Amino acid sequence: MNSNRKIVHIDMDAFFASVEQLDNQTLKGKPVIVGGRPQGRGVVAACSYEARSFGVHSAMPCYRAAKICPEAIFIRPRMSRYQEISAIIMNIFHEFTDIVEPLSVDEAFLDLTVNHLEEPSASLLAEKIREKIFQETGLTASAGVSCNKFVAKVASDINKPNGITIIPPGMVPDFLAALPITKFYGVGKATAKKMERIGVSTGGDLRRFSKEELQFHFGKTGSYFYNICRGIDNREVKTSRTRKSIGSERTLSEDTLDPEIIKEILVKLAESVSSTLANKKCYGFTLTLKIRYHDFKTITRSSTYKTPLFTLEDILFALPQLTVNNEIGSKKIRLLGISISSLVPMNSQPFQLRLPFHLH
Repeated sequence: MNSNRKIVHIDMDAFFASVEQLDNQTLKGKPVIVGGRPQGRGVVAACSYEARSFGVHSAMPCYRAAKICPEAIFIRPRMSRYQEISAIIMNIFHEFTDIVEPLSVDEAFLDLTVNHLEEPSASLLAEKIREKIFQETGLTASAGVSCNKFVAKVASDINKPNGITIIPPGMVPDFLAALPITKFYGVGKATAKKMERIGVSTGGDLRRFSKEELQFHFGKTGSYFYNICRGIDNREVKTSRTRKSIGSERTLSEDTLDPEIIKEILVKLAESVSSTLANKKCYGFTLTLKIRYHDFKTITRSSTYKTPLFTLEDILFALPQLTVNNEIGSKKIRLLGISISSLVPMNSQPFQLRLPFHLH
């Protein structure tokens, strides 16, 4: 077991349902089910913790969910909205490390052994990440911290919602020995029943079997079970993601209407983005301005240009046209963000300097 690695698994809490409760405050504290119609043949895609308390779970037929939770509020999925927030979350991950392996729109592995903050404590970094996610999105996430992917993923589920579980290398054997076999990632209902038939209900029970015995009972996955119950998981955090955008956001310490404060923040955000573009040796063609108002209403304005955006001057030249036709100056702002997308690796193409920035 490689005890030097620092692996974190971040999992958003009831992601789809939590987004719906965030966007519609009247849904707070209510059993929300995202999925098909209760009269139809659809299934539950996600549900709030209030709905889970009735026994509702994902993949359950919606008609069944409606029976056991009559007060449930059914909402059709809005994938574009979930993907929009997922992009913010993934960008937050990349502020800490480039070694990020997304598993879905709402969870990912991060290898923080080496990180951008040069912080040796993965536990502290995991808390900072959860904090930043809440600041930027208003949503909570749970985290598992350990020395490999398997233990980190199992750990992230223990203190849900909005919790963190840290399993240091020295605690891994005891942690897995006491863990119910149903909590082992990769053990479904059928496998769990098969394990029960041979007297396995915990990781400690599983550890009594030799590799050959487990291969006899479970075929090729027998080797996997042999290793994981001993905390052996040498899989790397694999990042195949090509970065789609570079951005910077700022949650204001106080909501504001002041155009000078807004301008100052936008300039600092533009400086941050241009600096990252230079460090990553790339440029982009699409500029996006994000505004979140005091009531959490969020808007984005984007424009694509024929000439590349790279320097601070490029961004400040293009920004003013995105600040019109919105409620800047008349409605208090909570958060501002700037991002550049349609990224292209830098080449020898010359860049044209632009005129100074003037905020309308």
